Amino acid sequence: MTNYSNADNPFNDANLAQKFTWAKKREVEKKKGISATESAKRDITRREEARIELDKLTKKRAEREREREEREEELVRIQRASEQAQLGDWQAQEEEFHLKQAKKRAEIRIKSNRAKPIDILAMNIKLIAEDVEEKEDDEDDIGLEIDVEEPYTIFDNLSLEEVQELFHDIKFYLSLDKDEQSADFWRAMLIVCEDKLSELDPARTEQSVVAPHIAQDIAAKLAGKTHEELTLLQGQIQRKLAAGGAIDVDYWEALLKTLIVWKAKAKLNMIHQVILQKRLEQLKARQLREAEKETAELAAVLAMQSQEVEGDVSALRALNDQDMELAQDDEDQDMQPASIPYDRAMSPEPFDTLAREDQNLTVVDQWEDWAEILDKRRQVLNKQFNPKKNNADQSTGEQHPDDEFVSKILFDKEAAKQLAGDEELFNVEASLQRQQTYMWQDKYRPRKPRFFNRVHTGYEWNKYNQTHYDHDNPPPKVVQGYKFNLFYPDLIDKSQAPTYEIIKEPDTNDTVLIKFKAGPPYEDIAFRIVNREWEHSHKRGYKSVFDRGVLQLHFNFKRQFYRR
Repeated sequence: MTNYSNADNPFNDANLAQKFTWAKKREVEKKKGISATESAKRDITRREEARIELDKLTKKRAEREREREEREEELVRIQRASEQAQLGDWQAQEEEFHLKQAKKRAEIRIKSNRAKPIDILAMNIKLIAEDVEEKEDDEDDIGLEIDVEEPYTIFDNLSLEEVQELFHDIKFYLSLDKDEQSADFWRAMLIVCEDKLSELDPARTEQSVVAPHIAQDIAAKLAGKTHEELTLLQGQIQRKLAAGGAIDVDYWEALLKTLIVWKAKAKLNMIHQVILQKRLEQLKARQLREAEKETAELAAVLAMQSQEVEGDVSALRALNDQDMELAQDDEDQDMQPASIPYDRAMSPEPFDTLAREDQNLTVVDQWEDWAEILDKRRQVLNKQFNPKKNNADQSTGEQHPDDEFVSKILFDKEAAKQLAGDEELFNVEASLQRQQTYMWQDKYRPRKPRFFNRVHTGYEWNKYNQTHYDHDNPPPKVVQGYKFNLFYPDLIDKSQAPTYEIIKEPDTNDTVLIKFKAGPPYEDIAFRIVNREWEHSHKRGYKSVFDRGVLQLHFNFKRQFYRR
């Protein structure tokens, strides 16, 4: 305002340089009888109240700012804690992944007969793990195929380089295995391994203060003690060293070091007993599963055979006598002959004389023979186990009722499995172009095998489908894989597994024929499938197995990924 004057200002105010006085207010106060002094005091009081109110508002604003900063700091702390927890989970998952991969490598090396010492230890310790994952039968049996001895005996025939490698492997497993009992095992193995390294490595060898024969006596006494006795003795030696006094400190420290090694061996012996118990339980469980499977198969076959054994000789004799009486009545009443005239060839031809080689044979009565057959059949049914004898020379081309029954059992067992949500039945057989002829069809009657197939369908969310479809309006389903189950219970040559081949169709490239071929008495059979590349990894669902007369071929198609 210093640049303006009463005559020259943009406000056209002739009194701009004078002090502002609220004249109207003064006039109102004068009318009310309020003096200038009292009015000034009121102004001072009002300004003081305004200042106090302003201070309160400033404090509230400062408090709000502080609370906002605290909330932001709390959110940052919570986010940081969440990130640390997530990072911890990632680290734990990564460690678990590395541990699983190490055990998988151990299994592969054991299967290929090139196992390392750490592989034997890893396969044994997995028997006592608390969280044992469900695996396939062949993987469960890996630990049952190797010898189980005291774990510390594995160092007996190892060189210095092998012990050093085993030392690093044990530290690797100890850093990854979080199971408490497994960690105790690896810690004890690490102590024994360090003792073995100090024995083999000249750089680690220290001058012993104990004479060799005394050291041998100490080892012999410690070897017979349990883990609890060694723990008690260790406490006594530590208290003796802590008390001080006139004692040979070097001797007692060397004795304590030896005791720690034998304590670790005693701990390994305790774990070894648990491993043996677990292994025995697994062996019993596997034998029980195999026995139950064999019993179920025998029961299924014997249940059908029991229907043929019913009856006795007296019933057969009575039935035969009744037939003879009916035949005699027919002759007396001069009934008309049967629709098929009697031929002499229908009855066996009697012999007047026996050949020389048959004269020493025993003559058996017909009813006694029937009674003996029925008695033997009852003995077979009462047995809990009947070994099956294979005789290839007695095989014929006719299908035995047992074979059809077994095939039906296998078919019903597979059909009883529920379909998954993305599976459908696929039992449409494709016709082959030319008539199939077989070299063995004069000897065996060709027949089609039973089958129960499934097709796996689903959605492919590629870039195009993601752009044009969503989950409420999904794209068309496409075939993602197949599961073929074909039943060959009565193959003549069971040593040769059925095979399959892919046949391209001349008219189209979208589909192909998959033809399954087996030996006599089964014909070839084909199905039309989508022409796409297969996944041959077992982790991706591939399975090609022929076991107990069932051919299983399961596969999924490779997924296509497109890049710009």
